[in-house]
Amino acid sequence: MSEQLDRLLRIMARLRDPVSGCEWDTAQSFETIAPYTIEEAYEVADAIERSDMSDLRGELGDLLFQVVFHARMAEEAGQFAFNDVAKSIADKMEARHPHIFGDEGGVMEDKRWEDIKAAERSAAGATSALEGVALALPALMRAQKLQKRAARHGFDWPDTEGPREKVFEEIEEIKSASGSEIEEEAGDFLFAAVNLVRAYGIDAEGALRAANKKFERRFRAMEEIAGGDFAERNLTEQEALWQEVKRREKADIPS
Repeated sequence: MSEQLDRLLRIMARLRDPVSGCEWDTAQSFETIAPYTIEEAYEVADAIERSDMSDLRGELGDLLFQVVFHARMAEEAGQFAFNDVAKSIADKMEARHPHIFGDEGGVMEDKRWEDIKAAERSAAGATSALEGVALALPALMRAQKLQKRAARHGFDWPDTEGPREKVFEEIEEIKSASGSEIEEEAGDFLFAAVNLVRAYGIDAEGALRAANKKFERRFRAMEEIAGGDFAERNLTEQEALWQEVKRREKADIPS
């Protein structure tokens, strides 16, 4: 394993060589590479979603290359190197698992885990409970993390009734909004919807991913039943196809 990692680090150094390296690789920066890093992480998740282990192996390699790329650029700037990255995460994992690597024993419950992370943020000089929730996260995921962080400090509804009423309130505010206000109210509605889903103990990101997958499956089934003229059918006919697909799913009838 060390041999292949060393090989990858040498390849990265060669690609970034200012004299004999690749023109594209030498022109990159942290900012230009960041979107590729995010894309590769999503492709890892996609391979897992499809249970494609062969593809997952390749996608994990692509993601590792992103880590190596960023570490190489940092090393060139005199900031840190790949070994520092590996040491940082190794130190963090040992510190976050005192029941495994320390003398505390017990089990790692959610509260214990969050207390350890909170202590890390405090030691790093955090001034807000919301500090450290990454700005670059997908908006839905970030909304949920912000809400969870606030809830751990007591800012939360005691049951599902409060967030449910808030959703209805935000719907009414969208209806009465105009102009640029509509976008703001739409955002408030989505934030409230995430909060309601969270109150039921459901992961909003996972729930929406499942809904997307279901919609895509049903839409493709409608197109298949329509036989190529789906777009030419009116909305009433399309809705009838939608209901037919749902009926077939319920009865487990192939398209």
